[in-house]
Amino acid sequence: MMTVDKHIKEILDRIPEKPGVYQYFNEEGVIIYVGKAKNLKRRVHSYFNKKHEDSPKTRILVRKIRDIRYTVVESETDALLLENNLIKQYKPRYNILLKDDKTYPSICIKKESFPRVFMTRKTVRDGSEYFGPYSSVPMVYTLLDLIKKIYPLRRCSLAMDENMIKEKKYNVCLYYHLHQCQGPCIGEQSKEAYEKDIAQIREILKGNLKSIESELREKIRAYADKLEFEKAQEYKVKLELIEGFRSKSYVVNSHLDRIDVYSYDENDHAAYINYLNIRQGCIIQAYTFEYRKHIEEEKEDILASGIFEMRKRFHSVNKSIIVPFPPNMQIDGIDFIVPKRGDAKKILDLSERNVRQYKLDILKQQEKLNPDQRASRILQQLKTDLHMKELPMHIECFDNSNIQGTHPVASCVVFKKARPSKKDYRHFSIKTVIGANDFASMEEILHRRYSRLLKEDQELPQLVIVDGGKGQLSSAVKTMRNLTDNEDFKDYNTEERKAFQEKIDKIQLIGIAKKLEEIYFPGDSIPLYLNKDSESLKLIQQLRDEAHRFGITFHRKLRSKSQIHSLLDDIKNIGPVTKKKLLSTFKSTQKIKEASLEEIIQVAGKSRANIIYKFFHTENES
Repeated sequence: MMTVDKHIKEILDRIPEKPGVYQYFNEEGVIIYVGKAKNLKRRVHSYFNKKHEDSPKTRILVRKIRDIRYTVVESETDALLLENNLIKQYKPRYNILLKDDKTYPSICIKKESFPRVFMTRKTVRDGSEYFGPYSSVPMVYTLLDLIKKIYPLRRCSLAMDENMIKEKKYNVCLYYHLHQCQGPCIGEQSKEAYEKDIAQIREILKGNLKSIESELREKIRAYADKLEFEKAQEYKVKLELIEGFRSKSYVVNSHLDRIDVYSYDENDHAAYINYLNIRQGCIIQAYTFEYRKHIEEEKEDILASGIFEMRKRFHSVNKSIIVPFPPNMQIDGIDFIVPKRGDAKKILDLSERNVRQYKLDILKQQEKLNPDQRASRILQQLKTDLHMKELPMHIECFDNSNIQGTHPVASCVVFKKARPSKKDYRHFSIKTVIGANDFASMEEILHRRYSRLLKEDQELPQLVIVDGGKGQLSSAVKTMRNLTDNEDFKDYNTEERKAFQEKIDKIQLIGIAKKLEEIYFPGDSIPLYLNKDSESLKLIQQLRDEAHRFGITFHRKLRSKSQIHSLLDDIKNIGPVTKKKLLSTFKSTQKIKEASLEEIIQVAGKSRANIIYKFFHTENES
């Protein structure tokens, strides 16, 4: 157990083994953390009997605790409620905090004579009914638009009084003339008929579309039987509008009713939770929110907080909750379901796609504001995947290029901060290797590259990638380990050569084989396989492909240059006009070589002919 002061130890000794909420205070008496527990004694003791080596934020929190207070409650549900209220009231520094706590819109059925239906962000306790809140404003407008098309309610703010209606004190508005209001203000729509429409609107907002559809079908049949086809058509249009709305929000099996769905994702700094409210197979509410993490909370605890928050915010009373894993909570009468297959799994998959997309959108937004953030994240992941000691801010990749052994060349591409640094790209013409020998070529270019960087005291990369498998990597390792044991470093003393070699030894070498994208490490015959969607692998592939492209481009230039080169170009004092005359007459350099001196004199003149004849029959033969 870690060392704690006397006051804290006395509190720890008397904490009961009951459910409750605990609060940590710093030396200024400010609440810095609020937590809940099924067993207060066990939970609070866990902070002080561990060193929290892999949780630095928790270590900092524990060091700052100067006082502990706790409240015993009857059940875990009560603990959740109290914890939630305390966190919202005091906003402790080390608690997860709901990042986006703005007010979302609801749909209000106003408590008044001839109730209006409208969107609002304020809740007035006057007996009005509120449905929502909704995370999507377009969703609210879609619902209100549907309601207005089916039920043309009044939109005015008149204080409707039945006596004044009878006395014709009101005048109709434009909506009446547009047939978007049935004129209750002048008595053309009775209160009973208006209230019936409101009752059906209430069912639509609750998500009970099936009952409305059944009622509309019955009316269509009844009016059709009476041969009142215009009235039947009117209700048929309403039915089609509801069915159209239903088809857009249909998810899976319509037998799945009154279910909450939660999915979870996270990164180092935040947790993301998606919430869906399913009614008769339709999503009637959807919301994704973000928690800012301050210490290393368990995902089961964060999901529990999210479920509690959303049920309270959206007034959910659903008894079935679909989750990706069991949360750290128990609520009487609530059944937590972790589906493995079937329609419930399809809904959970849908929710998980939404939470992943939300996380990706947040990430893209952050990276747009701070472009270096993306590079830092990718390089941090690459460092982790390759088990490196340093962040690979500077990476170099090498590739050999030769076709049928001709014009062997190599390329070196350089990435800094995960982006190409094209001014640092280098081409190499292979000088010491005859024929197509990729291993020897790799040894030559690595030696040339890093001997020069060392001598010129230039920046060395943290990571070097060679395009190839174990063979290529072995050649690279051989060169790098013996780099300073070479004639190029004969002018340096032992200490200087040792210092150079220490710098080289810090470089991480890997090879990437093309066939299955295996990553090879020095001295290890078993390759590493990175996920094909891994950003680390994509960066390595980008380096490899760029090195290949750069090398092939250089190789093509050399081949093109050699194809248009003529032996005549190597003869001094022979200009383009003379070359053109010679080729026009003899058609090829071989025919010029076979021609007699007299034949050449007739085309190029005596002095030039002597130079040409001497070139082909003296220097070229030797």
